Amino acid sequence: MLAFARLPFSLLVSSVILASTALPVESSENELLVLTPDNFESTIAEGVWFIEHFSPYCRHCKAFLPTWEQLVEENEKQADPGIHLAQVNCAVHGDLCRKNGIDGYPQMNLYRNGAYVETFRQNRDIDILTKYLAAHAEPRNPPASETTPEATSTTASAPSPTPERDALVEEEAALREDVNPSGTVVSLDETNFRQTIDKGHVFVKFFAPWCGHCKKLAPHWTQLAGLMRHKLNVVEVNCEAHGALCRQEGVSGYPMLFYYGGKNAGKTEYTGGRKLEQLKAFAEKVSGPGVQELKYADLEARAAQDPVFYLFLHSPTDKAIFKQVVEASNVLFGSPGLYTSTSVSFYERYNIIPGTAAILAIKDHDARAPAAVYTLPHAATPKEKQDLTEWFLRHRLPNAVELDSDNFQDVMNAPHKPLVVITAAAAKDKEQVARDVTALARQWRDAREHAPVVFTWMDADKWGTWLKSMYGIKADAGPRAIVANHSTLVYYDTDPFGEKVQLTAASLFPTINGAARGTLSYKHSENIVERVARYLNNKLVSVEKYVSENPWHTAMFAVVGMVGLGLGVKRLLAESDEAREGGYMRKGDRAD
Repeated sequence: MLAFARLPFSLLVSSVILASTALPVESSENELLVLTPDNFESTIAEGVWFIEHFSPYCRHCKAFLPTWEQLVEENEKQADPGIHLAQVNCAVHGDLCRKNGIDGYPQMNLYRNGAYVETFRQNRDIDILTKYLAAHAEPRNPPASETTPEATSTTASAPSPTPERDALVEEEAALREDVNPSGTVVSLDETNFRQTIDKGHVFVKFFAPWCGHCKKLAPHWTQLAGLMRHKLNVVEVNCEAHGALCRQEGVSGYPMLFYYGGKNAGKTEYTGGRKLEQLKAFAEKVSGPGVQELKYADLEARAAQDPVFYLFLHSPTDKAIFKQVVEASNVLFGSPGLYTSTSVSFYERYNIIPGTAAILAIKDHDARAPAAVYTLPHAATPKEKQDLTEWFLRHRLPNAVELDSDNFQDVMNAPHKPLVVITAAAAKDKEQVARDVTALARQWRDAREHAPVVFTWMDADKWGTWLKSMYGIKADAGPRAIVANHSTLVYYDTDPFGEKVQLTAASLFPTINGAARGTLSYKHSENIVERVARYLNNKLVSVEKYVSENPWHTAMFAVVGMVGLGLGVKRLLAESDEAREGGYMRKGDRAD
């Protein structure tokens, strides 16, 4: 009290005002539960909790507040909702928000029995949020499952020829080997690296002991290994001691993180954040089951939660095809998820002949019609197996998505090298632009065009500098669209009619087709200096790669080169001596 008494009265008043303005704005109708560092962990210790982390100064939070209040009101109306909602004011409790991995506002995290599960990454629409809560709720007294109209009509007409339970999923899960039984980081070298990654489910850190970023990551990596016990192998390679191995794996900086899916499944670089929760979220995703069963009654909830997932329909006896699909899906590294069912209800819904082995790509939270369907032959040739792998990769991205730092690498550097429609919009226009872009993406899907395309939108206020330097888009120019081919670093901002690309099907679709066919003029997203530097760098990387992969050839070429150089120098010196000797003789002759 004495310390407070010594403070100037004006400072005390200012502090009270600032503290009061930092409190959340509460509705007169709904009392929102706001957690603090004192009660956060004890409150969420039991049950499922959906927590909004916000700042009262954030305009997005203010705009979202009515939606959050409506969500709370609807949730509290239920006798047994199975999920609890609360908030954390990050302006007041910044340390708690940093501890929870908050990197923007509003951010909603899902927790179960005190443990972080995931961050909500979908549109903050009331219908999507309601479906998301329903999908994750765990009521104490769940109601008896209702019979769907489709199932009722099927039962009335004839008994289902296939059971709802997929026994092959259980069989596949039983065959999975226990990984990381000790929950510790394992060091690899040339003697055990290949046999370890061939088994799959391996998250590798390539590091150097002197690297500052590596030292900072080390404790998180150790914690991750403990969290992933029995789920994922967490290993490391010391590139200072095993440089040849690191070069062979394409390591170009420290630390580099790669996930290996297993023999013939390839690898993927992890380019996300290095905080423990971010690493854990990725590890949980890739370590999940290769295939999961999906009940017909859960279809809509799954579509509401996942922007993309695959649904594999098959006969209960199709063991060979089941194994083929699971092996081909290894290239996905757990994202998007692969679900399976033998239920006749799915066949009837999507008008597929019962018993046919088919994979459906469900995208953009829309389960009404698949974005693509792949029908599997009974006996696949090696080429058909490769075609399936490529099909998985070609359809792994949503048709429409907001482009940001979290998904930039996945979209722009996707293996199937899609064209990317980028629409820049100011924050105030972003929601409307998102709806327009999504509608265009569905039109493109329904038109069954062949060119691989991802439709995106970007926050021009946040990414204005990058958009201007790459594509000449000014942040204050209103919604602007371009078609980018990031694999060749070129873009198209003029349609075939000579006009600037507009956010309409009449302008955009001909531009996409022209870009895919190579009939439109393009612009470079790099200047001449950057292109020359990139060309030279690629050549140096190619030489380095050849040297590391072919050491004996390189040594032979070096020896031949040195021998050739030595012979050349020797011959040059010999000719020089003869010339000098001949010159003296001629000079002597003239003197006589």
